[in-house]
Amino acid sequence: MSVWQPGAVLDLKIHTLNHTGDGVARWQGRVVFVPDAVPGDRLRVRLQHVKPQYANGVLLEVLERSPQRVRPACIVADKCGGCQWQCIDYHAQLAAKEQLVKEAIARIGHLQPQAFLPILAAPSPLGYRNKVTYPLARRHGQVVAGYYQKGSHRIVNLNQCPVQDPRLNPLLATLKADLQPWPIYDESTGSPGVRHLGLRIGQRTGEQLITLVLAGDIPPHLEGQAQRWYDQFAAVVGVCVNINSQRGNRIFGSQTRVLAGQLYLREVLAGIEFHVGATTFFQVNTAQAEQLIQTLEAWLALSGTEHLLDLYCGIGTLSLPLARSAARVTGVECHPDSVTQAIATARHNGLTNTEFICAVAEEWLPHWCNTVDVLLLDPPRKGCDRAVLDAILGQRPPRIVYVSCHPATLARDLGYLCQAGAYQLAKVQPLDMFPQTAHVETIALLTAT
Repeated sequence: MSVWQPGAVLDLKIHTLNHTGDGVARWQGRVVFVPDAVPGDRLRVRLQHVKPQYANGVLLEVLERSPQRVRPACIVADKCGGCQWQCIDYHAQLAAKEQLVKEAIARIGHLQPQAFLPILAAPSPLGYRNKVTYPLARRHGQVVAGYYQKGSHRIVNLNQCPVQDPRLNPLLATLKADLQPWPIYDESTGSPGVRHLGLRIGQRTGEQLITLVLAGDIPPHLEGQAQRWYDQFAAVVGVCVNINSQRGNRIFGSQTRVLAGQLYLREVLAGIEFHVGATTFFQVNTAQAEQLIQTLEAWLALSGTEHLLDLYCGIGTLSLPLARSAARVTGVECHPDSVTQAIATARHNGLTNTEFICAVAEEWLPHWCNTVDVLLLDPPRKGCDRAVLDAILGQRPPRIVYVSCHPATLARDLGYLCQAGAYQLAKVQPLDMFPQTAHVETIALLTAT
């Protein structure tokens, strides 16, 4: 009988980590991916999903602990799907993320940057998240809230989370108890009720926002409960409700209204005051977002004469701080609410040299002819559309800064921009925006040749 089949048990040594957070082992020229593994571990593993050259494995026993293996800060870290790497020493996490970026740039982009800078560590590897959104369910008659168990839709019940800002923990336990009498959404049947609990905090201001995501109509007397929360917690500036009755994994719907207080909290990032709503995209790690902006400021060293174009600008998180040193900033974003918010934030902060346009980047950029000194790209995980990259090559701005949360698509796009000799990759800076997970942020600087 072949050992290389589902159910077979192997003793394996973990050598490295992959981009999904799994440990990587080798057996007779084949690769085995093992969750909850640490480089240096010797493990007993049961094979699953076996292919000719690779397989996924399930950890059965740690035969020999790696020096990099640590005790997780969370008591349910082995079950919860929110983090992959709490069992790994933080310095080892940083080394793995740096290596993931290096390998992607070399293997996918076929590039060697002039300077590859050491990863910027997070000041706090725990307690950094300023936003959490927990699915809800009712189990044995009790309301449970937490992240899904790995590979499932079963909620791991939490009363606190070591990765979220600790000031949110009292809200989680209290709100779960207070939601006990209310209808809770059942995803198996689609029955109406409260389906998600969202919590946000302005880490610089301390202001907090509570959001309930509902499937169906707002239950009677929910406004009264919202007012009680607003009165009970001094830091809570608003209690909101978002309506999403569609089946599926999408968290937020298109309608949000305030039940008590206001629709947003205030946050200060790099000296700019933002109004952050329930569904606003805002970096979840405020301290690291400021390190990112400081890196951009240092690299660009704007003199006050430059025109900066920010594609995929969102609410202006990156471009508004940079606008203080530029002659002109143009931001492009396809979500109307984000554009409206960026315009309002610029006005609120007295920035008069900004323009924000609601448009799809790949449709808008090929027809735009203005001169740009600096192009800032911060696309979603899928990276830039080919039409955007072709338009960039046609217009050839002197400097491009590409900010990415996905090394593979970053490397692909950098390779495309550099392959014809139009640009060279000057600098690459990994940044740990999401400690305890396999996600890594990267900043890359391209200069025209």
